[in-house]
Amino acid sequence: MKFKCPECDGDIEAKEVIEGEILSCPDCGAELEVAKDKKGNFELKVAESEGEDWGE
Repeated sequence: MKFKCPECDGDIEAKEVIEGEILSCPDCGAELEVAKDKKGNFELKVAESEGEDWGE
């Protein structure tokens, strides 16, 4: 499967993907999450990072 990075528009290739999997862009290093669009096709979106709460 071929994807375009939503951050840098670089090419990303993956043999098999599953929804929720995290991929890294080889060009810009962005962490990307595999998701499905409304038609059920796989797409990449920027992965949400969970910040530390440091006990606050």
